[in-house]
Amino acid sequence: MLIYPEIDPVIVSIFGLKIRWYGMMYVLGFLAGWWLARRRSRQPWSTITPQQVDDLVFYVMLGVIAGGRLGYILFYGWANMAEDPLYIVKIWQGGMSFHGGLAGVLIAMWLYGRKLGNTMWQMTDFVAPLVPLGLGFGRIGNFINGELWGKPTDVPWAFNVPDEVFAGFRVGDEVLHPTMLYEAALEGLVLFVILWWFSSKERPYMAVSGLFLLLYGMFRFYIEFYRVPDAHIGYLFADWVTMGQLLSTPMIIAGALLLYLAYRPGANKEATT
Repeated sequence: MLIYPEIDPVIVSIFGLKIRWYGMMYVLGFLAGWWLARRRSRQPWSTITPQQVDDLVFYVMLGVIAGGRLGYILFYGWANMAEDPLYIVKIWQGGMSFHGGLAGVLIAMWLYGRKLGNTMWQMTDFVAPLVPLGLGFGRIGNFINGELWGKPTDVPWAFNVPDEVFAGFRVGDEVLHPTMLYEAALEGLVLFVILWWFSSKERPYMAVSGLFLLLYGMFRFYIEFYRVPDAHIGYLFADWVTMGQLLSTPMIIAGALLLYLAYRPGANKEATT
């Protein structure tokens, strides 16, 4: 059993302005994505040029932040909004939805793709391998914030978490699955390695996007079995189906469909990454 270190979520406070680890993780994720995008844009089959990378990252940032926050409010945060109408802008307190962020990025890529004369899927084929490291950094931010813990367990890598860190959901002296670290590993590192390798050569149109949706959906659906659902939502039905699983199921279906369309006989094999 491990002891949760209770890391101070504030890195430094300057004249009342608090720089938080959670926000810093997003900065690191965007910087990593920008650096990787610059490298990948130099490939001869890339649909994005090095000169377009800065604008691309800006559009992705807008999609992630706006979509992630609105998605969290829509799927998980109605109770917070009822207590504090300004909660929607208090991003520094945490509360971002991946599924909302995904929708925001799709819209942003559609808009930027129109400007460049590319389709949305051409844009997402390029962006998809850049996303997992940002997801991994974000989950580390969740760990520092002491949020998104899993169910009680006796596995040796579980954490003993103080009641106040677990926001009152912990019972007695039970230890918990660090599900945010599971997500950092699977949705972050493992997904990045697979997608970066897969997209390192020419792939058919929609194939990279499809693989991202399929694998992320599967990883998230699996981890939700160990994660404690939000207290005000709970299980949606059957005492095990969570909101995360409900939102991930369409991703799995869409990912499988995109891969089928990409590799079906007679499909356009033009690379888009």
